[in-house]
Amino acid sequence: MNPAFPAELLTRIEDAGINASAPREQLWIDGWLVRFSPGKAKRARCIQAVAAGRLPLDERLARCLAVYAAARLQPYVRITPFSQPAGLDEALAARGMERLDDTRVMVATLRAGSPALMEEGDAPGAVAFREVDGDDFAEWIGLQRGSSPEARAAHAERIRHSPVRHRALAMIDAEGRPVAGGQVVVEGDLAGLYDIFTVEAVRGRGLAHALCRRLLGFAAAEGARDAYLQVEASNAPARRVYERLGFADAYAYHYRSPPGG
Repeated sequence: MNPAFPAELLTRIEDAGINASAPREQLWIDGWLVRFSPGKAKRARCIQAVAAGRLPLDERLARCLAVYAAARLQPYVRITPFSQPAGLDEALAARGMERLDDTRVMVATLRAGSPALMEEGDAPGAVAFREVDGDDFAEWIGLQRGSSPEARAAHAERIRHSPVRHRALAMIDAEGRPVAGGQVVVEGDLAGLYDIFTVEAVRGRGLAHALCRRLLGFAAAEGARDAYLQVEASNAPARRVYERLGFADAYAYHYRSPPGG
């Protein structure tokens, strides 16, 4: 974990990220939050290992894997600096579970003078901002990412029934086509950016930068003072956008999954 950020802030960000991705399909098994949404996002269909529990690891793991077998879903265990019990990552590796999706949680301040807050002005070029509802956004972002109809429906349902508010924004070109979009989720004084996406034909024009600043401006107006996001460690173009907004790596996480499902 990055010592430049207070540990208390990072634990609250981890909690906020779990809340923002909450699906209906979840249950507790001996201190682990087991999520089995059929959507695309692994955060909503993985084991969040948040408490040490009392059962032996193999017994608890077997109970969790049975849930995924019944749901016909690939099982994932999310490994963070906060995962319990201690040594979980090494224990799963010793059991043959493969490591996947090296991800960074990045954090920025939204206080006065922050580069993350949007200045007055319009969107770049002939592109305009438009708020969209969760169902429409889930359908659009799912199509951009090649998600199945089932995954798109699960994403829409997750937004619709989320315990925290999702606010989605699209960027519309002169022909009325959405060319970029994303969401912000505000919980107390924390804001999370999710699903930031620009269509390939218009990348490199500053749309993602402007989109994030507008979303974070909404969040700051609602009382958010710090922001977070999750991005793949290998996604250099996205990381450069976020670094320009003042985001810095705070901690890393990855997943473990049995080979072959």
